[in-house]
Amino acid sequence: MKLLRVGLVGFGMMGRHHMRLLDQLDGIDFIGIHDPALIEQSVIGAHTMFNDLEALINQDVDYCVVAAPTAFHLEIGLALANAGVHALIEKPVAPSHAEALQLVEAFANAGLIGGVGHIERFNPAIREMRKKIEDGVLGDIYQISTRRQGPFPMRIADVGVVKDLATHDIDLTSWIAQSGYRSISSRTTHKSGRPHEDMVVAVGELDNGIIVNHLVNWLSPFKERNVTVIGDQGALVADTLSADLTFYENGKSHDAWEGVSIFRGVSEGDIIRYALNKIEPLLAEHIAFRDAVRNHNCDGIVSLAEGLAAVHIADKMCSQPN
Repeated sequence: MKLLRVGLVGFGMMGRHHMRLLDQLDGIDFIGIHDPALIEQSVIGAHTMFNDLEALINQDVDYCVVAAPTAFHLEIGLALANAGVHALIEKPVAPSHAEALQLVEAFANAGLIGGVGHIERFNPAIREMRKKIEDGVLGDIYQISTRRQGPFPMRIADVGVVKDLATHDIDLTSWIAQSGYRSISSRTTHKSGRPHEDMVVAVGELDNGIIVNHLVNWLSPFKERNVTVIGDQGALVADTLSADLTFYENGKSHDAWEGVSIFRGVSEGDIIRYALNKIEPLLAEHIAFRDAVRNHNCDGIVSLAEGLAAVHIADKMCSQPN
């Protein structure tokens, strides 16, 4: 089978993670790297660093992974689309809904595969959570809540916590529930002295009636990545840092202590921690995108249209008065 020729745009922290996996991914020929901050061509390890995007494109690349800062996504994406190059663009796909829409239209008009790096979709705990919900483990779903918090990452300078982190939760919530957002309300704070928000609390409702809430910040001294889904049969809790998934079942018999049973509303049942096949999410994302390009369809990846939907809700979360 013909190897796909692949380039990398952006050589920051995420770019280095992408390079590590592109170096070992079967079925591709990793051509080289361009970074918008690079001033001259050089070589890093075995890889050529190209001093402009056109020079990389001219290597007859089939697709590029875009890990440059969000502010560059539209310019880079349009250049790739105009050159007939497929692209996997890190999230958020663009700084705004208007720019994301331009990318969606450009790749669609060119007949190209465009994907967004919403890596949480590929977390084993999240994938198994959706499967369990589809299998009816929880029955009717009432609520999806997420907590994503930790210290400020020095790598981020061009967007706030909503675009950088909350877009993860927006996307995975829609994907788990298989429903878009009907409404969203939020409050943000600016406590770190930066122009962008560093904390957001959001409450909303999906088109299918599930209520959602998201707590996201860069102001916590500990790191937490938690997704909880509550239904009429119990709750599923995913820890995406450890890729663990736990099922808390509603009890099937009445508690002997009647007063406690009434107070709880439901009784406690079995607790099951599932054993999962824990493939690295970023590797799973790369495999899915490689196969999407090879098969020329968007099955199994986060499409540009889905990335656009996440940015649309993020824009609403950022624009509400505080």
